[in-house]
Amino acid sequence: MKILDVVANNRRRVFEVRTRRDMFAFPYSECDPLPSPGDRLVEVFVDSELGRDGFSYELESGAQGSIHIDAVLEYNEDPAYMAELALYRLTTEAQEKFEQSPLSAREVARRLGTSPAQLYRLLDPTNYTKSLKQMIALLCVLGYEVDIGLSARRSAG
Repeated sequence: MKILDVVANNRRRVFEVRTRRDMFAFPYSECDPLPSPGDRLVEVFVDSELGRDGFSYELESGAQGSIHIDAVLEYNEDPAYMAELALYRLTTEAQEKFEQSPLSAREVARRLGTSPAQLYRLLDPTNYTKSLKQMIALLCVLGYEVDIGLSARRSAG
């Protein structure tokens, strides 16, 4: 997700990050280095060196910081991002279990009823077109049971 614009709101002590989909607030308190009354913001801009996937800022002291859009989305608990993050975590677990498995890639693909190429797409953490059903089937073939649990978020509203 690309950042279209970022503005520092010193009154609320947040960066206001605008994307095509929504406007997100990201508090100064989550930043490192931390903007403060003694070390104020001089500049904030969408960083083209980060592929417009982040923004950078500079303080009066000369200290600089950068924030990636993923940190903004995670802080705001964006539902689409949180779903992708859960799928990413499940994929990295599946990668580890696949590497530890005595089964060959061809055998795992055969048991899934798919091709080795599709198996490697399932194991690719940057591929978000796969389904939770496919990941659970893969882990089942590898000899693991997936138990889905729920836990309360830090802010439920």
